[in-house]
Amino acid sequence: MRSRWLQIRGDPSVRQFVFKQARVPNEFDKSLDEVLARVEVLILGHGVFHAKMHFSTGQVTLWLLDDPLRYRVHVKEEFLDPDICLAYPRLPYTEEALVPTPEIPKVLAEFKRLRMQDNHIYLRSASLNVVNGLVGLNFSCDGSHYINYAEFLTQAINLYA
Repeated sequence: MRSRWLQIRGDPSVRQFVFKQARVPNEFDKSLDEVLARVEVLILGHGVFHAKMHFSTGQVTLWLLDDPLRYRVHVKEEFLDPDICLAYPRLPYTEEALVPTPEIPKVLAEFKRLRMQDNHIYLRSASLNVVNGLVGLNFSCDGSHYINYAEFLTQAINLYA
């Protein structure tokens, strides 16, 4: 993986109609703080090293340190259940992580901002992998971005505002 920011342009037909569509708030949007707080808890204390939030479809996909070859998909009803964290054993934050623990809530807060700031160009899904330090972003205009978490935090306001 490159160390610089990677942008992949998607389907031109999607981009051509981006301003003719608008984000429709869903259950995840209404509970976004709760969803992101739960992701943070799972990363910091339950062995999750990679989490992908599919905001538009209301699902979360998780990869675990103790079983990295299998991912778990949780639909909105499951993930909004406060007991979801009990399904995963308590594990300390991995020493292999490149992302310092204080940066995790900052990255998640940027995900929220990018989801809510515009009704035409908005975040459809986002991921954070704390081991390789990468943030993945997919927008309504069908663009995908992969960027180091530190560069993402430094550039987020300038690049996505």
